[in-house]
Amino acid sequence: MSTERLFSVRNRWFTVSVGLTLGVAAAAILIGFVWLPSAQKDPQFAGIWNAICSAAGVPQKWLISTPETSRIKTSDVVLTPTTLANADSLSIGRGATLSLRCTMCHGPQGLSQANSPNLAGQYASVIYKQLKDFQSGARTNAVMGPMVSTLSDQDMRDLAAYYAYLPRLTGYHPGAQAAPDIVAVGAPMRNIAPCASCHGAADHKLGAPWLEGEPATYIRAQLQAFAKGERHNDTSAQMRNIARQMTPDEIEAAARYYSMQQP
Repeated sequence: MSTERLFSVRNRWFTVSVGLTLGVAAAAILIGFVWLPSAQKDPQFAGIWNAICSAAGVPQKWLISTPETSRIKTSDVVLTPTTLANADSLSIGRGATLSLRCTMCHGPQGLSQANSPNLAGQYASVIYKQLKDFQSGARTNAVMGPMVSTLSDQDMRDLAAYYAYLPRLTGYHPGAQAAPDIVAVGAPMRNIAPCASCHGAADHKLGAPWLEGEPATYIRAQLQAFAKGERHNDTSAQMRNIARQMTPDEIEAAARYYSMQQP
């Protein structure tokens, strides 16, 4: 039997074998690409086209990559060494008038009796940034949010100038004590810089507040908020990265130490 006659349609065995092969292939395609996927309850298999695409591993729609946007609102305030550096008496006077709305929490002279931060003598750039962050939503607080909602940029500059102008008032301080390790040297093995490297004593970082004499309750609450990510208006997540690495005892030690220091 010649090769030509073997693969001829006239050869009954050849015709039957080819027909069976095609039939099995068609059945396998229908079962694997249509019936089995459509039997699934997953929405991605709904419809024949979706079922075929899913079975073949082909995306139904080509994804268009879009940049991921963070849901966390962060601060967009840019501070420079000259930010609010030279406030005039007119600005300070306007700030004094505006501050009347702040006295209930921050005291009539910037010294809090309600575990709110003391503002008298605080750096103007620090106060300005926090007010801007409260207004933008980068920092949230049920009281401060509504309070700053109607302030103009000039209002915030005037308030910052006024509080920076006030002398740092002296509260009750039981006496000097040695700075705890977390304040003096930090924890280098955990990438924690000493608190004093940014918040005074050893050095001062632009935008970092001085903490001496601030209520322990307030300092503790802010460190805990940074650690949990509830507060996120720190530039480049500096405070969040530090607070997450601090132990509860270190947070308590830092809060108590600064609260008992002379402003």
